[in-house]
Amino acid sequence: MNVCLSNSSSVGGCSEDSFKYFVYSATYLLLFPIALICNGGALVVFILQRSRRSSASCVVMTNLALSDFSFSLTLPLRLHYYFNGRVWNFSDWLCRLYVFCFYVNLYTSILFLTLLSVLRWLAVTRPLRHRALATPTKALLVCLGVWLLVGVASAPFLIQGRICRSGVYRCFDPPTSSLSQTVLIMNYVALLIGFLLPFLTIVLSYSRIVRHLTRRSSLHGAEGPSARLRQCNRRRSIHLVAMVMVTFVVCFLPYHVMRSVHLHATFAGWSCDFTAPLQKVVAVTLCMAASNSGINPVLYYYSTRRFRDNLREARTSLSGRRGSIATAISMNRRRNSPMSP
Repeated sequence: MNVCLSNSSSVGGCSEDSFKYFVYSATYLLLFPIALICNGGALVVFILQRSRRSSASCVVMTNLALSDFSFSLTLPLRLHYYFNGRVWNFSDWLCRLYVFCFYVNLYTSILFLTLLSVLRWLAVTRPLRHRALATPTKALLVCLGVWLLVGVASAPFLIQGRICRSGVYRCFDPPTSSLSQTVLIMNYVALLIGFLLPFLTIVLSYSRIVRHLTRRSSLHGAEGPSARLRQCNRRRSIHLVAMVMVTFVVCFLPYHVMRSVHLHATFAGWSCDFTAPLQKVVAVTLCMAASNSGINPVLYYYSTRRFRDNLREARTSLSGRRGSIATAISMNRRRNSPMSP
């Protein structure tokens, strides 16, 4: 039975807006197959090639793909919820877990992208230090620390589960009673540690990479085939840096800004004329943040030649295994045939 006694109202005392639920449904419906297939394929590539080509960047990208793949597995239940008229048919603990998983994916993705930028900065500007510090074992320990840190910091989201509103159970919809000063404090902690510090780290790392590459380009000139090849590689690296920066800004920056503004508006008791449009914008920026799980595979596909090589080798390996299995089956049939000698 999903009928309950209503004990909460909509956020800020305003009527519920169907726009955000339409945006959520459309975004998750499009994002689910993309994130599932791309990140699942990336995990397969990393796992098949880990024994032959293991590096610190590969370890970090594996964890990033694992985070995004895990998030994609939560989308079908979210879609069921929205297509079911926002009625939660499942248990309370599952609602808590799904809210928890969203924030774990959000901030592990940010921190893993930050770690990749630091590794790239070391590889370009401090190659000797990169060789000493960026080992697969150390990278794995740092990734485990990221999972632990984000998991512990997101634990408060396990406190609030499903709520009763309009006589039915809802999930992913915080009631007014849960909006306390603690929520505002959590928002600013997440804004500072989970976004601003990583963002500044990424900006600093990539700005030094670009400065280093452009300085070396001006010193060596562009004469001869090898010099032109180096200049082409540097130009490509700068383009990739710009792509990562734009992706980070588009996916994460709007959500954190608008979420903070919306929370302040809610606590300050602004009228619905202000909070209702803010709620629409927050819904759009939330979808932009979630879409990062489908964009990340594109980033590390085009950013590393090693991943493309691994993808080709994995495809060749799978083709070879299928060929070996087919040959073994054919030989077994011949061996068991009555006409065989």
